[in-house]
Amino acid sequence: MKDQSHKRHIAKTITWRIVGTLDTVILSWIISGSPIIGLKIGLAEVVTKMLLYYFHERAWFKINLSKDDEVLESRQRHIAKTCTWRLIGTIDTMILAWIISGDPLTGLKIGFAEVVTKMLLYYVHERFWYKSNYGLSNRNKKEL
Repeated sequence: MKDQSHKRHIAKTITWRIVGTLDTVILSWIISGSPIIGLKIGLAEVVTKMLLYYFHERAWFKINLSKDDEVLESRQRHIAKTCTWRLIGTIDTMILAWIISGDPLTGLKIGFAEVVTKMLLYYVHERFWYKSNYGLSNRNKKEL
């Protein structure tokens, strides 16, 4: 299961980054008023967020194994993952937006706007992947 899980986490990382980047670009553009700043912030996040997301996935995978080496899943787990990821992601966005725009207030505004949109999008993404068996050889399917 461990070898397959890496493939799954890489695929989840890529699909989430596409969704997350589009959200960041649109919000940054609206808040800053500049499509160029929106694109710069979104593109900068591609690298930082993919690395952070991969390690977030690996950490959650390692702390969520039962005695039978099956991944335990639940809606509560997805909510907890959503909250921890959003904290990490928001801090990263605020710092990047501040650096790229040159305005700490713009960084804060973009970060706070993303809290709502990204938590909703991440939860839906997490539920989608929960229903997928891609990269998993076996798992506990008790709660769909």
